[in-house]
Amino acid sequence: MIVGTAGHIDHGKTSLLEALTGQAGDQRREERERGMTIDLGYRYASLQEGAPLTGFIDVPGHERFIHNMLAGAQGVDLVLLVVAADDGVMPQTREHLAIVELLGIPRVLVAISKCDRVEPERVREVGAQVAALLAAGPYADAAQFPLSSVTGDGVDTLRRALLEAQGQIRERSRRGGFRLAIDRAFAVAGAGIVVTGTALDGQVQLGDTLVLGRAAKPVRVRGLHAQNQSVVEAWAGQRVALNISAERLELAQIHRGDWLLAEWLHAPTQRVDIELQLLASETRSFIHFSPVHVHLGTQDVTARVALLQGEQLLPGGRMFAQLQVNAPLQAVHGDRLVLRDHSAQRTLGGGRVLDPFAPARQRRSEARLAQLQGLASADSLEQALPVLLANDETGLDPQHLERQFNRLRSSWKLPAEVSVIATRQGPLLFTDARWQALKQAVLAQLAQFHEQEPDQLGPDRDRLRRFAALPLERPAFISLLDDLLASGAVVGNGPWLHLPEHRVRLSDADTALWQQLQPMLAQGGFDPPWVRDLGRVAAVEEAEVRLLLRKLARLGQVHQVVRDLFYPEATIRQMAAMLLQLASDDPVVQVAAFRDVLGIGRKRSIQVLEYFDRIGLTRRVGDRRQVRADNALAQAPGH
Repeated sequence: MIVGTAGHIDHGKTSLLEALTGQAGDQRREERERGMTIDLGYRYASLQEGAPLTGFIDVPGHERFIHNMLAGAQGVDLVLLVVAADDGVMPQTREHLAIVELLGIPRVLVAISKCDRVEPERVREVGAQVAALLAAGPYADAAQFPLSSVTGDGVDTLRRALLEAQGQIRERSRRGGFRLAIDRAFAVAGAGIVVTGTALDGQVQLGDTLVLGRAAKPVRVRGLHAQNQSVVEAWAGQRVALNISAERLELAQIHRGDWLLAEWLHAPTQRVDIELQLLASETRSFIHFSPVHVHLGTQDVTARVALLQGEQLLPGGRMFAQLQVNAPLQAVHGDRLVLRDHSAQRTLGGGRVLDPFAPARQRRSEARLAQLQGLASADSLEQALPVLLANDETGLDPQHLERQFNRLRSSWKLPAEVSVIATRQGPLLFTDARWQALKQAVLAQLAQFHEQEPDQLGPDRDRLRRFAALPLERPAFISLLDDLLASGAVVGNGPWLHLPEHRVRLSDADTALWQQLQPMLAQGGFDPPWVRDLGRVAAVEEAEVRLLLRKLARLGQVHQVVRDLFYPEATIRQMAAMLLQLASDDPVVQVAAFRDVLGIGRKRSIQVLEYFDRIGLTRRVGDRRQVRADNALAQAPGH
């Protein structure tokens, strides 16, 4: 069990822990000189003989050190809210309590301290103040313990209550990747660098490799302490100290706020969708895009808050919001965070992380808000997945989901109606119904294309993607097309895609012009006329000739060897056969030999050979050519 303190400055938090543990606090010189706790303090003690060690985290009560208090409050199982009997409830009593509530710490015990300084009536009065303070929140039934750290009165009663609570603390799940938010880093002579923190998820063993900080520097675990005892394994819910090593690792590189993580879990982000709660004690509404300080784990970063369901949030209200963080943040679904104003003077509210990989676009759309509602009500990936998929058009990235929920895919239980679609950039999740609907949409758009462009065989992949205008990234669209091609629902002819029943229909004008051009191209043999010459003879604009011949090239009736020079299909096959005949005598064909059999100039022969290179019939080797045996022209009947 990890116990944290909370309460106003000089209400006796440090003295109470000394009375409970027998260990003195405020070991720093500046703390002793000022007579107050400035930074976090740590103690470990057995509450009775034979009991496991309890970790205690002492936090500063001064308003200037709330950021330190927040760093220590992460991962705490139980909070001792300390209220001095002479002062009663004070400003930091209220602020610390609000933070404890926002962080969702499961249990609170109240210690009314310094009872030796006041009359019993005052103790009862302060007890009533505390009860009123807690009445509206989750700790309304928190037990109160009047005591004095000086005389020891009431301390044993509190110790027994802590022992009882220790037996009731629910052990945290060790499933998922290891996560530790670093709150201290120091060097130990003869050992090297040690980092400490509360393990929030997973488990770690001696010899494991983890990644450190934003740069994800790999480090090896050389030594391990949990709850102040040397161990070979530690897990979530424990105070952990790790002796780490790495090449060129220096203490100056490590700071409070850094994370130590399982390598696969490292995923810094600067857009995080949360469920935001504004404290009821706020005197004015929270305005869209206001600047804030975000405290998550031991991190303290600045951000803007984009409200997703309106332009302002009233005190005490809740709303989905997106954090646009100025420095990378590490988070998983369910993490608690606290927001303070941009000057870090007061706590505004807090929230729960829903999606650490929030989208920049469509963040207020109906579908996205439905996803956030599903995430807000889900405790696990399996609970959230149906809503996420039902409101998704682009496919869910399993790697994002692994990191979002800290769950490797091997532990998932996917619904039967969910398919994992392989793409060139990794797998995506779709419901079977959604994937089929996307296919039907592509087929409908392709049919519409044929209707609008009857004289074209079809679009290429990228043109079809633009025409279909589906909300899919290119890798997912290509996988969709591959499925359609494999099933025969779409046919590929070179780069062109069409429905199986589609046949190109030239317009009457195109048909008439082709009837004029075809004899001229055929009569030209191995040296057909250029586009300009065809246009002149046919008395039409050369642009019109060029457009028609390019259409016919897509149909496979002519071949464009160079710009404005087209060969009929039959002529190309005839020249390919002659090249293959040459290759049957000598596998390496000389340009001069090919020129001689065609009876045309060297320049034109090279243009034809370069075309054969492009379509894969030949491979250039210096100034010569080798035939590729796997090309369709090389496998034509008779060769």
